[in-house]
Amino acid sequence: MSLEQTAAATAMTRPTTFGEWCALVCRPSVVKRGLKFAVVVGAILITINHGDTILRGELEASNYIKMGLTVIVPYVVSVLSSVGAMIE
Repeated sequence: MSLEQTAAATAMTRPTTFGEWCALVCRPSVVKRGLKFAVVVGAILITINHGDTILRGELEASNYIKMGLTVIVPYVVSVLSSVGAMIE
């Protein structure tokens, strides 16, 4: 089987319902990849954006909320790009 035939055989059809889209988002491989990116990229961004506050020990509730959002963003980007790549 040629590379083109393999790609065509494994290509997914575009999800037509919200449930089909959610099924792709919840695939273990997609979730695992998203978590890896969230931990690595999130840690780097937290260090860049909040490192001085952490080192000074001046963390407040708002800092924790911002750090949580900082980790969620790379997770969402990774998951959306993974699903986008699967349906193209």
